[in-house]
Amino acid sequence: MAPVKPKRRYHSPRRAEQARQTRAAVVEVARQLFLRDGFAATTIATIAAQAQVSVETIYKAFGGKPGLARAICATALTGEGPVPAETRSDEMQAQQPDPRKVIRGWGRLTAEVAPRIAPILLLIRSAAATDPEMAGLRAEMDASRLTRMTSNARNLAEAGHLRDDLTVEDAGEVLWTYSSPELYELLVLGRGWPTERYGTFIADAMIAALLPPEPPPGRL
Repeated sequence: MAPVKPKRRYHSPRRAEQARQTRAAVVEVARQLFLRDGFAATTIATIAAQAQVSVETIYKAFGGKPGLARAICATALTGEGPVPAETRSDEMQAQQPDPRKVIRGWGRLTAEVAPRIAPILLLIRSAAATDPEMAGLRAEMDASRLTRMTSNARNLAEAGHLRDDLTVEDAGEVLWTYSSPELYELLVLGRGWPTERYGTFIADAMIAALLPPEPPPGRL
């Protein structure tokens, strides 16, 4: 018998783009409904109807509401423009030798990303009080952010910029605190701060907490 040739996998760029657009549309509809109605009141059926897809499509792609919330957060973290915010942060850390300019860049990125992701993280926090799946998602998101912030702190330490009395873990927790949705809730949502002021405050606070004082002008 002649050997059976394996079937070629069919790949259509047009079909892939249509799938990407459908996924993006579902994520956006879910984001709007979650923010308007809350997690508990929003059903997969309602999301499917408004996104004009089947319920099965959503479950297959996302696995339910926690998966949708995770996808919303991932989209929010990219920030504005074609280059994701985390990629821009990595490039800045690799190219910018001045740690104060790096941290001020983090402040600007936080001000850009926080209005997109903080409201969803706050909804997840609220839902976590009664929903075990959301409680797990909240813990996952907190742990992921801590891992990212600890990596940023390690970069500062390896470049010799971190204060001598701070460990990488301590510095990571400082960055984790200042990037928290709770701080955005207090200052922007609660006190009405403009996001630019919020980002500047965060940068100033992180510089004061993490870096040694600058020498007086004219002294090395």
